[in-house]
Amino acid sequence: MAAAAAAAAARSLARSRGGPPAASPARGPRPRANLTSLAGLSRGKKVALTTLGVLTAGGAGLALALHTAVNAGELELHPPNFPWSHHGMLSSLDHSSVRRGYQVYKQVCSACHSMEYLAFRNLIGVSHTEAEAKALAEEAEVLDGPNEDGEMFTRPGKLSDYFPKPYPNPEAARAANNGALPPDLSYIVNARHGGEDYVFSLLTGYCDPPGGVSLREGLYYNPFFPGEAIGMAPPIYNEILEYEDGTPATMSQIAKDVCTFLRWAAEPEHDHRKRMGLKMMLIMGMLLPLIYYLKRHRWSVLKSRKIAYRPPK
Repeated sequence: MAAAAAAAAARSLARSRGGPPAASPARGPRPRANLTSLAGLSRGKKVALTTLGVLTAGGAGLALALHTAVNAGELELHPPNFPWSHHGMLSSLDHSSVRRGYQVYKQVCSACHSMEYLAFRNLIGVSHTEAEAKALAEEAEVLDGPNEDGEMFTRPGKLSDYFPKPYPNPEAARAANNGALPPDLSYIVNARHGGEDYVFSLLTGYCDPPGGVSLREGLYYNPFFPGEAIGMAPPIYNEILEYEDGTPATMSQIAKDVCTFLRWAAEPEHDHRKRMGLKMMLIMGMLLPLIYYLKRHRWSVLKSRKIAYRPPK
């Protein structure tokens, strides 16, 4: 009891003098951790552990290298990023290219691919005039009916009609293309990773298969297509068609025009969306200073005002 009182008095005296408190008496020995470190190992054990680590890392690296070497997926290429004129924040589509791209679709792509979500009226004001769109629609034969006799009949197309399908059903499309189903192109740019970069690379990327790669009959090698074996034959080549405006119909020009057309088909509000964004930026540029002035010099005064009630005496 006297020893505890003496220890408490010593601690209070040390605190009053600003020094560190006196150490409390030890309550017993603490157990020392029994840790094994590399410093305590013999030289032979250190060499063995180092050799084991080097072999493990080397084996993992060799396995990864072999897996990458035998993986056939490395032959598949990712499409590069092309400088499209409509990729800018305030850039619109090239509507002359959209018109040429529709010509490419009509003369080349429409033989196998459909665009069932696009109607002839959608071309008005974008790539064609109303008279031109009507003429294009009348060239198509549309199945309609039934008539008064209960029979189906064909008629010339109207502006409200959608683009005609090349095949009546998916089964007929597969039968005509060796079992492969040509996809609908209405939203193909948004449905494929890479967008128009992928479509452009696919159209211009046909080449001979490398050594050791064999394809069965009816397939073609394209490094940009998943699996590298595609059932579609090379669809475009130089001078496959003649543009109405006299633009040279090279392979790259044809691919560029049809990709621009497909971008518009997948996103017809492209130009309108960017125009609305520009208008919003201009309006917000005028409103933000006014809002800041009202918040800083008007509302802050009202918010920090103190109202005190003084009852009458």
